[in-house]
Amino acid sequence: MIASVRFDFDGETGKRRDRPHGAARLGFIWGAWTLVAFFFASQIYFYFSSTEKPMPFTRALVWQFIAVAAFALSTPPVLWLARRYRIGRNNWRRNILAHAVAGVLFSSVWAVWHIVLDLWFSGALDTLTARKLGRMVFTMLDRELLVYCIIVLLSHASNYYQRYREGELRASQAQLQALKMQLHPHFLFNSLHSISALVHKDPEAADRMIARLGDFLRMTLDNSAVQEVSLRQELEFLNCYLDIERIRFQDRLTTRLDVDPRTLSCRVPNLILQPLVENAIRHGVAPRSAPGHVEVRAERRDGTLRLEVRDNGPGLPAQPAPRRAHEGGVGLLNTRARLAQIYGDAYRFDLSDDPRGGTIVTLEIPFDNRVVEADGLSPLRLSADAYASQSPADETATPGAQAPAKDWNRPPEDEAWSHLQPQP
Repeated sequence: MIASVRFDFDGETGKRRDRPHGAARLGFIWGAWTLVAFFFASQIYFYFSSTEKPMPFTRALVWQFIAVAAFALSTPPVLWLARRYRIGRNNWRRNILAHAVAGVLFSSVWAVWHIVLDLWFSGALDTLTARKLGRMVFTMLDRELLVYCIIVLLSHASNYYQRYREGELRASQAQLQALKMQLHPHFLFNSLHSISALVHKDPEAADRMIARLGDFLRMTLDNSAVQEVSLRQELEFLNCYLDIERIRFQDRLTTRLDVDPRTLSCRVPNLILQPLVENAIRHGVAPRSAPGHVEVRAERRDGTLRLEVRDNGPGLPAQPAPRRAHEGGVGLLNTRARLAQIYGDAYRFDLSDDPRGGTIVTLEIPFDNRVVEADGLSPLRLSADAYASQSPADETATPGAQAPAKDWNRPPEDEAWSHLQPQP
């Protein structure tokens, strides 16, 4: 009997790490052909049930299982031939000829196997002669050859599909990398401008700022190939950036983090918060002489992670909300483009006025707390005094005062990460 159902996910992709392991491959092959055996056994059972000599289903199943065993045993070498002689634009003549020869050989063996098996189960094996066998093999050759062609075609289809997906992935990663690279010169220019203003006015502050800028650039370079990190790591990136801005603005900038500990393992795009906070500082703090405040919040809402960046600045310029949501500087435009590239339509990115004064940037993405594993991802650590507990109402705290430290590397417990006031 001839089976034409075969799924080949073993196509050549150029990256063997994407293939299933050998045992899983063989398990899939034998499982697929076993299903085919069940299908043909049911056909034989119902056919003979209407005759004078009905056949038990177990006998029909053994018959067909032995029949498809020839296909199952031959599938791995056929797949190897399909990979070895992949039919392409430049080699189709030679490789088609190779498959034609191999197909005839495999089909002849399968035909002999099935002829002998069918005659044995029907009790007519003693009537088989060499001449009769040759004639029957030639008669069945087209059907057996069809099985060989189906396996080869499915292997080619799987290969082309995987190449297509890999091409899409490479293009997507290249676009994301280009968007990230646009952020680095933008941030570097602003930082160098601030350092140049402090060199003569406050050399000690300029020296600290250069040191923290070096730390930040080292982190970004070490993880430049990583598209997603945990929220815990993203907040560590953000704290390094805020250290630079606190040196720049000194007493004019206060910050607050309100983070649900259950969200720390959620995957977020790498460097997604820094441009949002930079935008809040640039438009909400820098233009004013009065003290500015920036707040970052993170919480889980149903199946989404909600991130908010608030400032107490003048708010958004007067313009229609739909137009406002699609405008912004380099940071906001690149953030929106990266979100669309990663999540498609499954995200929300809004800018709105805070009723208490200032601007709110709201970001919602699917909540994904799978462990982030990426080659070259360096562990990030902050100093023990990077975060200190302080009440929001405490505006008279002595600058630089040490408060109980927050251990970011400890697994989250039931406490709420709120009222965290970073100290320079």
